[in-house]
Amino acid sequence: MKNIIAVFCLFTLPLFSFSQNKMTPEFLWKLGRVSGIGISKDGKSAVYSVSTPNVAENKSTSETFVVPVTGGSAVQTFNKDSVVRNKNISPNGKYIIYDKEVKLLNVTGKDFYPELTKSNAYIFDNLAYRHWDTWSDGTFNHVFIAALVNGKKENEKDLMPGEPFDSPQKPFGGDEDYNWSPDSKYVVYVAKKKYGKEYALSTNTDIYRYDIETGKTINLTQGMMGYDVSPAYNKQGTLAWLSMKREGFEADKQDIVVMFGNNKINLTANRDDLQVEGFKWSDDGKKIYFVAPIKATSHLFEVTLGSANPTSTIRQITKGEFGVSDIVGQSGNAIVVTKVDMNHAPELYTVDISRGDMKQLSHVNDNLYNTIGVSRSERRFVKTTDNQQMPTWVIYPPDFDPNKKYPTLLFCLGGPQGTTPFYSFRWNFQLMAAQGYIVVAPDRRGVFGNGTKWAQDISKDWGGQVMKDYLSAIDEISKEKFVDKDRRGCVGASYGGYSVFMLEALHDGRFKTFISHDGVFDLKSMSGTTEELWFTNWDIGGNYWDKKNKAAQKSFEKYSPGNFVDKWNTPIMIVQGGKDYRVPIEQGLQAFQAAQLRGIKSKLLYLPDENHWVLNAQNALVWQHEFFKWLDETLK
Repeated sequence: MKNIIAVFCLFTLPLFSFSQNKMTPEFLWKLGRVSGIGISKDGKSAVYSVSTPNVAENKSTSETFVVPVTGGSAVQTFNKDSVVRNKNISPNGKYIIYDKEVKLLNVTGKDFYPELTKSNAYIFDNLAYRHWDTWSDGTFNHVFIAALVNGKKENEKDLMPGEPFDSPQKPFGGDEDYNWSPDSKYVVYVAKKKYGKEYALSTNTDIYRYDIETGKTINLTQGMMGYDVSPAYNKQGTLAWLSMKREGFEADKQDIVVMFGNNKINLTANRDDLQVEGFKWSDDGKKIYFVAPIKATSHLFEVTLGSANPTSTIRQITKGEFGVSDIVGQSGNAIVVTKVDMNHAPELYTVDISRGDMKQLSHVNDNLYNTIGVSRSERRFVKTTDNQQMPTWVIYPPDFDPNKKYPTLLFCLGGPQGTTPFYSFRWNFQLMAAQGYIVVAPDRRGVFGNGTKWAQDISKDWGGQVMKDYLSAIDEISKEKFVDKDRRGCVGASYGGYSVFMLEALHDGRFKTFISHDGVFDLKSMSGTTEELWFTNWDIGGNYWDKKNKAAQKSFEKYSPGNFVDKWNTPIMIVQGGKDYRVPIEQGLQAFQAAQLRGIKSKLLYLPDENHWVLNAQNALVWQHEFFKWLDETLK
């Protein structure tokens, strides 16, 4: 192992010799990643974890800290349960809920033929045979309950015995998918009780309530056909959760719903511009605090509940050109949140509830940031071809001189629905700007925070108005004298990678280079190999063989980038993850092969052990250095 590390250090030494007055890929992978855990039992401190990458060992370590909400030094704690209430222990202290995998179906060759111990075969007779980056093996996540006797679990019971369904939801669900009622009588949990093809076609998760005394389970959201997730009670026993209306649409407007008796009240339905991303109850149970994107920012809001038939009043608490990304909890008149901006990774802040004033609470990366120059960012509004005002971020190099000309990158966001990131450990705007690039990041059609219609108009129109939005953004910013029109590039991942493939055929000489990461190249093969079929069915419009479906046929004919390779003529770098089952491997390989056969300067970066993202530190460093090497070669 020592020899391996030594070899790694030897070959990467030149990469670590960059000037320390600007951000580098290595700098990015030194930063601690801060996550809020909660408020201490006495309500006086915030508890958070810091994950720190270790590049040499290609893994991360995590530590937990406690810091007074009023400010002060953080202290490491080695037992978070001693300072933060374990939400999985019932309020009366008698029970605990938790999740674990249960083997329910025979799937592997060894399941069917135990004597064939070296077989690695899979045998399927239904869909949903793989998800995100993992093949199905017949196991399912289930929630369990056990009595707590002297701190030990006794009489364990599965809340979903024999049911081939997941709770928490795969691939990203955690213990936010289940919760206790304040009287310890009920457990609520999230599950999509569909299997196989039905599972792959549906987004209809429901919230189920399990009665501890009777052992009976009822569906609280029967008839609510979209995503219903993140159930949480207030101290008075009122249940709230996040909800979408339509089955099959994973990016539908997400609202807060509360349940009073048998009545379900949508608290945010009357705010068309708000897509709720997370919430927490106030300590007194009379308000809900939530986070939502708005006009290329993301902020903290509150909604006040009324009486028996409540009406909601919504107030924006924080304002400014930054992002509030998570709510940690409440301490008196302060809310603890995580905050990011274009130059800083997440840190904990307190927010004065009445005034919205913010104060930094954690300082994990301050010393590192003090060693580099930071980038200036500017939010502009660009007029689109249909006379809309599109928020667009422009990020400048740390030593920006308006009298100089700079190479400029158009950033294409993934999704297709989503929020432009303030700070990413992959597509980092500050890192790009620090290498001497102007970065243009438009809130094109499909981005949340600009109204429901704006966000949803992208569905079934992937290659239409959105492409015009991108070109409007780069054309408008290119009017500035500091933009070098001869050195413009276009980069993006996922739907952003799709956008790169489309713009390669549509850009009319605007760009000198392209980079596409895990982008959709061919809609037909994508719809035939991706795992979440509800996504392609909704956003593309349906199945390629359905000739009567005009929306689907339009997508497959007019909006599939592979149909327009004859118009490609610009250098392109293509990145593809081997374990990406959302945008599978054939997408990147087809694009690279097409570019090579067209005689276009092109490069393929293949990451066999990465999924739709790049999670391993050493792979990430290779990816980032290849990213900038390509730009150096093609934007001279």
